[in-house]
Amino acid sequence: MAQRTSHHTPAKAVDLFCGAGGFTLAARNLGIEVVAALENNQHAAATYRHNFIEGQRHAPLLFEGDILAISPEDFMQAAGLAPGKVDIIMGGPPCQGFSTHRIKGAGVNDPRNSLLLRYFEYVQAIRPRYFLVENVPGLLWPRHDDYLKQFYKLATKTGYHVSPPQVLNARDYGVPQNRRRVFILGAAAANPLPEWPPTPTHFSPENPLVCAEGRPAWRTAAQVFSTELSPDDPNAIHLNHRPEMVEVFRSTPINGGSRQQSCRVLPCHQHHNGHKDVYGRINPATPGPTMTTACTNPSKGRFLHPTQHHGITVRHAARFQTFPDTFVFKGGIMAASAQVGNAVPIGLGMAVIRPLLAALPDGEGR
Repeated sequence: MAQRTSHHTPAKAVDLFCGAGGFTLAARNLGIEVVAALENNQHAAATYRHNFIEGQRHAPLLFEGDILAISPEDFMQAAGLAPGKVDIIMGGPPCQGFSTHRIKGAGVNDPRNSLLLRYFEYVQAIRPRYFLVENVPGLLWPRHDDYLKQFYKLATKTGYHVSPPQVLNARDYGVPQNRRRVFILGAAAANPLPEWPPTPTHFSPENPLVCAEGRPAWRTAAQVFSTELSPDDPNAIHLNHRPEMVEVFRSTPINGGSRQQSCRVLPCHQHHNGHKDVYGRINPATPGPTMTTACTNPSKGRFLHPTQHHGITVRHAARFQTFPDTFVFKGGIMAASAQVGNAVPIGLGMAVIRPLLAALPDGEGR
């Protein structure tokens, strides 16, 4: 099918569990009109409103509330959506229930897991040409197999062709971060499954293709810190650490030093080697660590500034997620960190949406 051209009607999308709007920004960067979005977290909704709605033309209609309490029919009526008139539904149901950090049986039958099936109830009602699901790799663990099987069964019964789950790493698509996420693509019966998954655009610097064919290497954390933070940036903030912790950070070697190399060795560290990244510095020579919901807290991972004696700022974390510096996160440092960690990196979002856009009809007569 021909790719729609700029003078035709733009593709239309819906962003469920939109959070701060990573998928929305990725779609808009590709010329897609996001017509409606839904988010339950008040701080994330405030961020979404600030960046996509306030003072903007063709702004999405934002539904604030629990998706379980908002029927697909009410959503469609308020947004003026008719079945089959949306090109793409995208969204990442809250993934804590599927998190790989949850041990033993934790996460099994977590109520949040059912949101994956609620997502598909919206797909059934809206009937988009394509849908995209993003989640953590823990979604594929055997303990969650029932939810995934139900999801695929519903999709097939409703007439969608669904690709097998694909685990993609953001660093392979130009994002300066080692971040693995699962993507599931569905296509309505009348639409072809596009080339999927998208071909990686960036490669390990040790890959011979990088030298032989001039392909770009993975982008590293160095670029995140190469531009000074603006003093007027409300997100250029980091946690205030206790003086004794600042001394620990000061003793940690710059550019990738670990906890074991610092002056802080607790009794438990002598008998337990786990969580080696905690209190470690980010290495600017490699892609950054996965930005989590606690990405500004050095006690939660390798989130120390490469050379300064504090955790990274919200802005640094957002840069790892390829948000532009003009994007403002609301709600304070903890709420903003959670929004950044939950977001789809903009570069990865664009990579997974682009094949769908190319497979759509050009929009004439729509």
